[in-house]
Order: sequence, then structure tokens, then C-alpha cells
Amino acid sequence: MSATADHAEERTQQAARLGFEPGEVVQEIGYDEDVEPELRKSIEAVIGQELVDEDYDDVADAVLLWFRDEDGDLTDALVDAIGLIEDGGVVWLLTPKTGRDGYVEPSDINEAAQTAGLSQTKSVNAGKDWTGSRLVTPKSKR
Repeated sequence: MSATADHAEERTQQAARLGFEPGEVVQEIGYDEDVEPELRKSIEAVIGQELVDEDYDDVADAVLLWFRDEDGDLTDALVDAIGLIEDGGVVWLLTPKTGRDGYVEPSDINEAAQTAGLSQTKSVNAGKDWTGSRLVTPKSKR
């Protein structure tokens, strides 16, 4: 395999490890110049399209929420994110790692997620400066 192919495979592995699949619509919230560009590229490579922004007016399969301590109320941000996804959808909450500007305490993430009605299923290294928390909505009881 060529170095280019190796790099492309490595790039998509990160998004695949997070559970993204081809054809999914992923809405990104909280984008700023400090986000992890490699993670974004990886997700776009797997889903086969660009991430949609905060102005997207349909439901998404998943939300990528970049959140820093100074961004306001985390519970409110999570409740807003839930309204953007399908029942059973996923919110990937991305927060700065320990010691980085905007760090969010894990206990604050857990409390906000529970208050918003979400369950945290795993945490991952989402790049050099970011940690990802996979939050899922309860299945609808229809």
C-alpha cells in the first residue's frame, strides 16, 4: 500500500472507531479555529460528505458538539443537540483535554448528560487537544 493510501486509511479509522458510517448526516456545532481538523476530515471521509453546520434545517444522524467551559451551559447545549438528531441518535461531545483552555470536568459532563436525558457510553481520545464523550438518546417507546 502507498503512503497516501496508508494515511487515508489511518484518517478514516479514527471516524470509524467513533462509529460513523457512510451516508450519515453529521451536524457540527461549536466549530471554531481550535477544533481538531484531522478528526473532522476523518469523519467527512467516512460519511462521504461534508459536515453540516448549525443552520442545517433537517434532522441529523449524529451531532458533533465542540464545547469549551466558557461556551455557556452544557445542559442547554446538549438539550439543543438532542432536538437535532433522530431518535436513538448520537451526540459526540468534544471537550478540551485536561490542562487545556476550556477544559470541562468529567463530573460536569456526566451531570449535564443525565439532566439532558442522555447516557454516556464511552470516552475516546479525539485528537491532540480534545476528548470525545459518546452520548446517546434513549430509544423511543412507540
